[in-house]
Amino acid sequence: MEQFIQQLVNGISLGSIYALIALGYTMVYGIVKLINFAHGDVFMVGAFIGFYSITILDLGFFPALLISMAACAIFGVLIERIAYKPLRNATRIAALITAIGVSLFIEYGTIYIRGAQPEAYPNGIVPLKSLEIFGVKISGQSILILAVSIFLMIVLQFIVHKTKIGKAMRAVSHDMDAAKLMGINVNNTISATFAIGSALAGAAGVVFGMYYTKIEPLMGIIPGLKAFVAAVLGGIGIIPGAMAGGLLLGVIEALVSATGGSLWRDAVAFIVLILILIFRPAGLFGKNVREKV
Repeated sequence: MEQFIQQLVNGISLGSIYALIALGYTMVYGIVKLINFAHGDVFMVGAFIGFYSITILDLGFFPALLISMAACAIFGVLIERIAYKPLRNATRIAALITAIGVSLFIEYGTIYIRGAQPEAYPNGIVPLKSLEIFGVKISGQSILILAVSIFLMIVLQFIVHKTKIGKAMRAVSHDMDAAKLMGINVNNTISATFAIGSALAGAAGVVFGMYYTKIEPLMGIIPGLKAFVAAVLGGIGIIPGAMAGGLLLGVIEALVSATGGSLWRDAVAFIVLILILIFRPAGLFGKNVREKV
């Protein structure tokens, strides 16, 4: 029982990271129907910005987190304006190929600039004490990751449902042409969506680096793909679905590892993707998608 609870905590911590990345996928898809495969590399850039903020600028965890989020938000807008905006009316396949090209450009551009060697986040960035619940020792890092993730998800929900830009996002998502007729600046709304999603990916990168220590230029590939699986699992285009999908996928991976299937840990995410596409293509929150149409 204690081992089960421990793995559950580990899965929730990992799932929180997936959820933060998946939110960017689902927000962009919900508005422009684009799978931004460069999103995992924004996560990688965020991890490095956080690392250099801590090691070179000698900042603490929270200032580094904010700097990473701000830098990734700007980076996400630049990607949208340079790579995706000219293809706004192009075919889906053209936008998809461009997204893959941008992903490769970021990965190998990073390797060209700084080299391929990995870096390690310093230990003890946030000196938190562990807690013991029901005989299970939960690390302070796991608690911090979950707290940061939940806080950012609540802030995102507030932005989407209670602010002017959030209302504009929902309007553009529902009907872009009608939103234009109502005076909404669609280009700025799409850029804001990329900015918010990229900021969350940047935050996930810093949290990931603190939790797993090691970061490297190709680190965004697998977490990015798994976050995409999480978005599809919850229902791509639906924000609560991305959150639930990320947490569920993290717990599934942790339980698979606990049962001795650590070699299947990466494969299980794609098995989940295949199963969800076969039996429930719209995702767990798919009913909401049909209601919106």
